[in-house]
Amino acid sequence: MNDPVVSRTVAESQAERSEIIFPNDVNPLGNLFGGRLMQFIDLVGAVASVRHSGAVTVTASMDHLDFVSPVKVGELLILKASVNRAFKTSMEVGVKAMVEDVLGTGKMRHVATAYLTYVAVDKLGKKMDVPVAVPETEHQKRRFADAAARREMRAGEMLRKKELRATLPPEWHV
Repeated sequence: MNDPVVSRTVAESQAERSEIIFPNDVNPLGNLFGGRLMQFIDLVGAVASVRHSGAVTVTASMDHLDFVSPVKVGELLILKASVNRAFKTSMEVGVKAMVEDVLGTGKMRHVATAYLTYVAVDKLGKKMDVPVAVPETEHQKRRFADAAARREMRAGEMLRKKELRATLPPEWHV
C-alpha cells in the first residue's frame, strides 16, 4: 500500500482553463453572466484542489469574488487557480480570471478574482486529511499567509451567522 502524500508544492496544484465566450453565455448587454463566470471559477478551482489533495473534493464556500471588468462575446477567458494553503481537510484555492486580447496586442486584462474553500472527501463523503501546501515563491508565501487571515474571518462570519439564525423565529428556520 502506498503511503499518503504529506506535502505538495503550490506549483503542483496549479490549474488553467480557457473559454471562448459565446452568445449563450451572456446577458442582453453582451456581458458574460456572473453565474457562468462563477461556474468556470468553481471548475478550475476544483481541478487545483483535486491535484493537491489527490482526492474527490467538494466546494464548501466561495468568497471574496470580485468582478473587476466585464467579459464580452468572442473574448478569450483564461482562469488560473492554485491552492493557497491547506488545512486539515480543507484547502483555500485562489482563482484569477483574465481576458487575453488574442486578436490584437496579446495583453491580459484582469476580470475577476475569487477565493474558494474545498474539502477532500472519500467515497462515502467522509472528510479526509489533505497534504500540507508548500509555498516556494515570495508571491506564494504571501498568499499562504493571507489564507490564514481569511480563514479566521470566515470562521468569525460563520459564528456570527449561527448566532443570528438562533434569534430568528421558528417559522424562518429551514
